Amino acid sequence: MLEYPPRGLPVVQLNGGQRLRALRETLGYRMRDVELASNQIAQRFKSDEFAIPPSRLSDIETKGIIPSIFRFYSFAAIYRREYRELLSFYGLELNGISADMGFGRPQKSHVSEASSNVTQVRMPTRLDPGFSLQKTTDLRRAIEQWGTVPMAYLELLCDDRFTYGYIGSEDFTMYPILPPGSFVQVDESRNKVGEGPWRSEFERPIYFVEMRDGYTCCWCSVKRDSIVLQPHPLSPDAVRVLKYPQEAEVLGQVIGVAMRLGDWHYPGSQPTPKVRSALTSDAPGQLGKGA
Repeated sequence: MLEYPPRGLPVVQLNGGQRLRALRETLGYRMRDVELASNQIAQRFKSDEFAIPPSRLSDIETKGIIPSIFRFYSFAAIYRREYRELLSFYGLELNGISADMGFGRPQKSHVSEASSNVTQVRMPTRLDPGFSLQKTTDLRRAIEQWGTVPMAYLELLCDDRFTYGYIGSEDFTMYPILPPGSFVQVDESRNKVGEGPWRSEFERPIYFVEMRDGYTCCWCSVKRDSIVLQPHPLSPDAVRVLKYPQEAEVLGQVIGVAMRLGDWHYPGSQPTPKVRSALTSDAPGQLGKGA
């Protein structure tokens, strides 16, 4: 059986220009052919930026010159390849753009379309059979297999710096801030309980805690060898005091959340019925009589 590459020989990594040259030669193009085709593209756009003279093509293929965005377009059209694939020759993977969106922090609310053209991301394709929607869970431990599928934003789940948790349908510990069914992002480097003070409940850090009987999200305080797991004041759950760290481990601090709004009411609660105001009543004989 033949091996490629042969055993003992190093694998040669082609740079961007060499890969473009390989494409050209695979298609049987001469440099003159590329020039003529690119000139026609330049004429259609009425811009010489799209033209690729043989001297410039040689520099791109052999001297590490990076093509302009216009010449990338010409290469994509002439070589019959996706624009994003040619960008990947130079280490620019558009499918990973969602991982870098957090570095920019716009001051104004807006509609984000940066991932609308992302074609593939990595996400979980197989979960532990024991995964339950009723129990709060560390998702990374429940994921048995990752795969590449065409869905945006979930690629961030691959980041080893974070743990991702799911708040079970029976866990109302931080309700209504973190309702059941929420997904939380947990920074494992922030696993030391802070002492405060905090000006509001939104400043107080929420921690993802592993206990002997499962997981929960809650406020925490450590007192000697005990940890106090504090629920939200509106939660029906009680405060828990456990031995620390024997009975409870702080995995990290919750730094992000994805949730649905208005779908949850804890047991025993009933939505307040809407009462029609007298000022809007359309019952005859009460309001609105002519003068």
